Amino acid sequence: MKIQNKKIDDLNYKLTLELVKEDYAEKKRKMLAKCRRDAELKGFRKGMAPASLIERLYGERVLVDCVNDCISDSLNSYIKENDLKLIGEPLPEENQQTDWNGENFTFVFDYALKPEVKLELSEKDSLPYYKISVSAEAKKNLKETTLKQFGELADGKAAKEDDFIIVDFVNGETSVNDAYVALRNVTAEQKPLFVGLKSGDTLDVDVTKAFASETDRASMLKCTKEELAAMEPVWKMTVKTVKTFVPAKMNQQSYDKIFGEDQVHNAEEFDAKIEERLVAEYKSEADYRLEKDLKDYLVEKAALVLPEEFLKRWVYVANDGKFTKEEIEKEWPLFIEDFKWQLIRDSLMETYKVTVTEDDILASAKGFAAYQYAMYGLNNVPDEQIEQFAKSILAQEKEGRRIEEQVYTQKTIDAVKAVVSLKDKKITREKFAELK
Repeated sequence: MKIQNKKIDDLNYKLTLELVKEDYAEKKRKMLAKCRRDAELKGFRKGMAPASLIERLYGERVLVDCVNDCISDSLNSYIKENDLKLIGEPLPEENQQTDWNGENFTFVFDYALKPEVKLELSEKDSLPYYKISVSAEAKKNLKETTLKQFGELADGKAAKEDDFIIVDFVNGETSVNDAYVALRNVTAEQKPLFVGLKSGDTLDVDVTKAFASETDRASMLKCTKEELAAMEPVWKMTVKTVKTFVPAKMNQQSYDKIFGEDQVHNAEEFDAKIEERLVAEYKSEADYRLEKDLKDYLVEKAALVLPEEFLKRWVYVANDGKFTKEEIEKEWPLFIEDFKWQLIRDSLMETYKVTVTEDDILASAKGFAAYQYAMYGLNNVPDEQIEQFAKSILAQEKEGRRIEEQVYTQKTIDAVKAVVSLKDKKITREKFAELK
């Protein structure tokens, strides 16, 4: 086989493979012999059909398979022998057609090389690290939110926008007793009619106007969607009870429920824990911002030039039609920036000898699992339960890959932070939110 390599520019190349009969003849002979041994054709005993008939029946298919095998082997060998750092994989030249009637064949492939990443970092590379101040207003708001989160429903007088009402509905001969209505689910147009309702009040309610979700309407009125559709939409509603959400009281029972047993004992310690949570939350936001700023800085400094037209073709082919060319074009700016970062990250991991272990990935998954529990107010979940949840997350292909990518990125960012200069910059939460 003859191979010719033609340079188009610094990153794009064309590889021409010329096959003659001798390159694939022996492989074709063996494959046809196997076809003959396995063939069961009328008028012939198994394995005894004439070779000419086998050639006529299977020859072209076998030829295509043999030639493709030769091409694959030759491409892989050439890439390995020349230590080519490819982007994606070689793609057949566009509009290439093959006449399988001949004995000699020519194939042309386009391929592209990864650009060399040249990044020399030192303390001269400086970025801001934001120190977000904790305001009295933020502490007050989080304190109120936390107490509401651990509060409970109690009887109220006049319904407020976030309250519940327990009602009886009547529509002709149909009645539904003790239905729960959350005022937050009432449409904005109809909500003024519900706010201020008291026990004993009645109201004619057009349920199609008051509740946007058909599923919610059917559930509330304890019937199927089909039954609901056959009824008149206006129901007489009688309020039996108003339920309002009362924040948790500042006592030891609430402290233990919120922070864990015997962690907080008085209002001062409660306030200190609230501030501690805000500091941790703000630090997390600042760390995320630093990661973004570092990535943007490194991408800009590396100034990589990529073979974008080849890349677009490769993304389209590699995804086997999952995305149209128009969709790829639309998402291209985000894709290309992420692709540049992937190349830079891989280079930095090699430069700074960054390694990632299974323990690192599990630890990250456990952190995510603990955060998920905390979202539901569960702050003291046993480690065994967190680890079990973390492993189930990693077992999901998409989530597992996302967490793994995060760990690779975080460890690379940590390595870079040890080299560059970070300048602390105080900022309010409001100004931080305005950063682009």
